[in-house]
Amino acid sequence: MEKTEELKINKDIPAGAVRTDMSRQEEAEPEGAAVMEAKGLNLWYGQHHALKEVSMTIPEHQITALIGPSGCGKSTFLKTLNRMNDLVPNVKITGHVGYRGKNIYDKDVDVTWLRKEIGMVFQKANPFPMSIYDNIAYGPRTHGIRSKAKLDEIVETSLKQAAIWDEVKDRLNRSALRLSGGQQQRLCIARALAVGPDILLMDESTSALDPISTGKIEDLTQELKSQVTIVMVTHNMQQAVRVSDKCAFFLLGELVEASSTQKMFSMPDDKRTEDYISGRFG
Repeated sequence: MEKTEELKINKDIPAGAVRTDMSRQEEAEPEGAAVMEAKGLNLWYGQHHALKEVSMTIPEHQITALIGPSGCGKSTFLKTLNRMNDLVPNVKITGHVGYRGKNIYDKDVDVTWLRKEIGMVFQKANPFPMSIYDNIAYGPRTHGIRSKAKLDEIVETSLKQAAIWDEVKDRLNRSALRLSGGQQQRLCIARALAVGPDILLMDESTSALDPISTGKIEDLTQELKSQVTIVMVTHNMQQAVRVSDKCAFFLLGELVEASSTQKMFSMPDDKRTEDYISGRFG
């Protein structure tokens, strides 16, 4: 984890000191109904045991931040939620990952359907080498939508949801690769939203962006969570405080603790969590 003065904590200040930096309610809001749940989840990359007996819930219409040092398993866990790890050779997974009561690792689960329901935005923007319009229309077309009027509606709605419509509405036929980095990332969010996901996974989606672009995407997540559940990986402790409702701290493949963000940053249950958010390691 990069040390940042913005966080205003150091090795001499206990985790509870973060409380004064949090513009959140004094009492943690009750956790909503779980839309996903992991139980006894283990994952191996070959002989490397990357996730160890992870159990946690993802509350609906909230933002859950996964935090922890590099290599701790948070991105690996994120990718288990829509089976992106299926694409990695020599992966073995045991345990249960439930989505609205269904184990997503059951043999009868259609992975194409799953990734429509649970979309993903990656660390580096990856727009397709085609027009802005076709980037957004790609997913709906893949799922059988052919009507130009319907596609026009989806493109406009998705770009508006991603807070980029006003910037691109007059150049929809231009290449998406000509957009700035921050615009490309919001375009990728719009592309994920175009197929109507229930959950949006964000894997350090602002880490390569400037502060202004990062702020726009953070604001966007606050607007989107009334429509979709968001799970995000972040190395930025201040970002976790600003945007998330719940935090989960991973270390060496284990889930150390998960609680409301307010509680974790003011009264963590585990000394390892306190040491991490206080900057003693990471």
